Amino acid sequence: MDTVTSQIGRVRELVDRHLARLLDERLGRLGFLDGPDVELVREFLVDFVLNGGKRVRPAFAYWGYRAAGGERPAEVLPAACAVELVHAAALLLDDVMDEADSRRGRPSAHVALAALHRRSGWRGDADRFGESAATLLALLAWGWADAALLKTGPRLGPALEILTRLRVEAIGGQYLDLACTAAARAGDERTSTISLYKSGKYTVERPLHLGHAIAGGSPRLRRTLSAYALPLGEAFQLRDDVNGVFGDPACTGKPAGADLLQGKATYLLAEARRRTGSALLADITDQLGVAAARELIRDCGALEAVERRIATLVDEAVTMLDAPPGISPEARQALTELAVLCTTRDF
Repeated sequence: MDTVTSQIGRVRELVDRHLARLLDERLGRLGFLDGPDVELVREFLVDFVLNGGKRVRPAFAYWGYRAAGGERPAEVLPAACAVELVHAAALLLDDVMDEADSRRGRPSAHVALAALHRRSGWRGDADRFGESAATLLALLAWGWADAALLKTGPRLGPALEILTRLRVEAIGGQYLDLACTAAARAGDERTSTISLYKSGKYTVERPLHLGHAIAGGSPRLRRTLSAYALPLGEAFQLRDDVNGVFGDPACTGKPAGADLLQGKATYLLAEARRRTGSALLADITDQLGVAAARELIRDCGALEAVERRIATLVDEAVTMLDAPPGISPEARQALTELAVLCTTRDF
């Protein structure tokens, strides 16, 4: 009998194969562009999608489908690919907004595109070109997500409604993150709202709802999935916040300490500010660097507090899977394993 771990790996293989076919088809429809421009799309978007990422959101879409009784994986794969393409778009835009130099162990798309501009001796500002081109690639991925979803079948309408809500909530959460960072407003309530909409719903709840809708699941089961998803989504964001300060870039795919340097409105940093005084934390980061700020966060107990909260939220999420009407043992085990996997350090 297959283990759940092997099944999760198989889901990733299914999604990767479907993505490869979809993106090859989409590239074939760019004939109005010159050859070098198509190759630019291949290198900076298609390769980015296919050669990186953990496929967390597609996994939740798949297991939402299975939890709701879906038995034909081919039905949910278009939706799983759609959420991965939305995620790719979000990462491209996030790197532009955060001025991030790297992603997944290589230069961020906007940085690499700016370098291409300089090497080619093109006119205009290279950095502006890089940011603009990366933004357009993100919009292309956004459009391709809709193209993927079109193959959903008879439940396209409900699926599109959920994918739309996913995107709107992610945009709103990202805006709150930008605004709170700029205004230095990072209270507990505000950071919780950012975590919920920037990551929690977008990563766990809406992908689960997407799979559930395609399987034609019941409203009662959808409520059970939400009760599992919301605490888990918060835990996922808290882990991402911890990795944003302490994570190994080789594992996380993004620079460590960036959240500190940008003064991000995260629960971890809000807790550290509450315990130490906001001015002190900011001064240490600005004057002595990331390492000293990390030490302060550990010493004041903020990191330990966040780790305890992550564990509590994961336990709460898994417990909710036993609420009526219940789901199959296989789906319960898979969702339990996913809960642990996606909140593990350096995941």
